Amino acid sequence: MPMAFDLPTIWAFIIAFAIFAYVVMDGFDLGIGILFPAFAEGRERDAAMNSIAPVWDGNETWLVLGGGGLMAAFPMAYGVILSALYTPIIAMLLALIFRGVAFEFRWRDPGHRKYWDAAFTFGSLVAAFAQGITLGGLLQGISVDARAYSGGWWDWLSPFSLLVGVALVCGYALLGATWLIMKSEGSLLDHCYRLALRFAVATIVGMAAVSAWTPFLANDYYLRWFAWPQVLFTAQVPLLVAAASVGFFFALRRKHSYLPFLIALGLFALGLIGLGISLYPYVVPRAITIWDAAAPAKSLGFMLVGAAVMVPIILVYTGYAYWVFRGKTGHEGYH
Repeated sequence: MPMAFDLPTIWAFIIAFAIFAYVVMDGFDLGIGILFPAFAEGRERDAAMNSIAPVWDGNETWLVLGGGGLMAAFPMAYGVILSALYTPIIAMLLALIFRGVAFEFRWRDPGHRKYWDAAFTFGSLVAAFAQGITLGGLLQGISVDARAYSGGWWDWLSPFSLLVGVALVCGYALLGATWLIMKSEGSLLDHCYRLALRFAVATIVGMAAVSAWTPFLANDYYLRWFAWPQVLFTAQVPLLVAAASVGFFFALRRKHSYLPFLIALGLFALGLIGLGISLYPYVVPRAITIWDAAAPAKSLGFMLVGAAVMVPIILVYTGYAYWVFRGKTGHEGYH
């Protein structure tokens, strides 16, 4: 279907950008939580925590923008998606609260630090896995009748959604390892190079498995990827993933500091492009398009003015925070 640059499409891009920003920015600190048991107690864990301490709270701003934007711009889709995926979404939110409490209390209650470390890992793992299951449950399709959810309580749970959950956990762990390659030194840096290699392999395998399965979930997915002549365009996505993968392993071998993280971000961007190819113009696959679900044009226009002001402000203060806290971290903080 040709692209139509109208208000619903613009808002679809805004929400997609917010989701990508969240995955990128909160993904690496969730990944550090997933990797936390692999780090030695004491200096390594403290250095890993210090690397995200100045920015981790602000990263979830994008989750609020994505969820709030979906509710405001596409209220019908919000109601259907929340009804269908209520369980993994609530699990994700509770896990984010759990890990947030653990993050703060591990410093304030050192006598029970090992329990707070375990809670931090548990919350990070559950949040990442629940996000993957939510994406998988959406991608495999949601039963809709008369513009309302008509499926069962457990429709979101399937082998495909579990696969997406595992793949996203591996991807977040890769982001966490490559973030620490940029931010750490000494034994933790060497450790993270090894972890990045393992999770890069796992992430690429997971992406390949999800990508190979997705076209066979529904005939329209298959046609979007393989019908002529759009296959000439869609084939570029797996080719770019392959090229980025080769570049990633080359960067690891040459012990680059920043390039592995940037290439990992590129892999996530390519995954989002692939998701867009599969879904557009639907916000609920094969059931509700972005135009069916959109709020009234006057509401979308009014909100767009606010978004045009606030999104650049958020980007500026986020960029400033990352700039201020650039450089390597130690177990006592930045230097």
